[in-house]
Amino acid sequence: MEAAQDENTLNCFIEQQETFILSTASKVTGHFITKSDDEWSIALGAFVQAVMDYDLKRGSFFYFAKMVLQRRLIDYIRQQKKYKNEITVNPNLFDSDSNEDDKENDHIRYAVSKKSLESHKQESLAFEINTVNDILKEYGFTFFDLIKYSPKAAKTKTACGKVIAFSLGDPMVTHALEKTKLLPVKIIENNTKVPRKIIERHRKYIIAAIVILSGEYQGLAEYLRTIREEMKR
Repeated sequence: MEAAQDENTLNCFIEQQETFILSTASKVTGHFITKSDDEWSIALGAFVQAVMDYDLKRGSFFYFAKMVLQRRLIDYIRQQKKYKNEITVNPNLFDSDSNEDDKENDHIRYAVSKKSLESHKQESLAFEINTVNDILKEYGFTFFDLIKYSPKAAKTKTACGKVIAFSLGDPMVTHALEKTKLLPVKIIENNTKVPRKIIERHRKYIIAAIVILSGEYQGLAEYLRTIREEMKR
């Protein structure tokens, strides 16, 4: 990409894509972003990184850039939530010289740490669900539709995992999905030998898994063990 080699070209490209950067940042954060917000600086830095790291093997530049922006903004929001929701406790509980209260303090340290960790995990997962839900609306369904369309049988899960693993590894598929909001079923069927009927029946589940596993949704990714196992093969 020429913009990665020339600063003037890069600046012109950034100026042309300001709407894309702001729009993506607004979708990820869930509120309107302007160039005066901190999130603009985060998104801009991520966009520049995407320009520098992009190569044709990654498929569509804008799909790749969107993934980089999402990852950087999610990390930023998680960091902000971490500081905002810190539990205030007596620092002496974590640095006590007294042996007399050590046992009691150990219990308190454990309870506080556990509560803080659970709270952070729940908030991060809720944030991931809301973010993914907004993205999936562009494909005509919501995150909560997955309860109905997720495969139940182990054989079907493995077949879907094969489809998802192939799709994530093929830039043409991810580009077509991002551009048309439709799965290129024929290409997937020909390359995976998974029957069209299974692909179409579980289309929403497959698309959601591609969105989750191509982004930085670590909490939700934990629920896709079958697919991750298939990807390792």
